[in-house]
Amino acid sequence: MTTHGPVMPVWTCGGCDMPWPSPIRKRELRGEYPDAPVSLALHLGAYLVQATEDMPWTPAGVLHRRFLGWTREVCVTGTGARTQHRAVSSCAGRT
Repeated sequence: MTTHGPVMPVWTCGGCDMPWPSPIRKRELRGEYPDAPVSLALHLGAYLVQATEDMPWTPAGVLHRRFLGWTREVCVTGTGARTQHRAVSSCAGRT
């Protein structure tokens, strides 16, 4: 059980008071869903829906990037090539 859960309706992190999901919680979520990027996106999508209800003044794009955008990452290889991966965990160990 993590201490870095969301504090609603302000959507801050219960463990570090940063915007949720915090960097620590993102790392934890990557570990919980290492080979299941769709499941991670569905899980976070449910939180996104709740957050849009709690923070209707926040632009949708901002919330999308905050809750889902970080799950996609561009990796730069040792040769400088850029590749896009669906899950941030898929970039681990690439050089």
